[in-house]
Amino acid sequence: MSQAKVDRYKEEKRNREKIMKKQKLEWLLTKVVLAVFAIVIVGWAGISVYRNVTASPDDGMVQVETYTVNTSAIEDYLDSLSED
Repeated sequence: MSQAKVDRYKEEKRNREKIMKKQKLEWLLTKVVLAVFAIVIVGWAGISVYRNVTASPDDGMVQVETYTVNTSAIEDYLDSLSED
């Protein structure tokens, strides 16, 4: 090994505790941020679903549109097929 590599290794070995503490702190911070982010997403989704489920049509939040379809032509066609 070159002298530079030996010096780097000795310096790293001397500061290994600091490096390990820093890595553990970064990992803990990452976990905390991800947990907070997950809680926010789940909470937002839960509140959205709750509002949609419990909202009444009078609130103006939910507009329900209904459609009617006249299927008598299809029913007549299917009935004519079964008669043949």
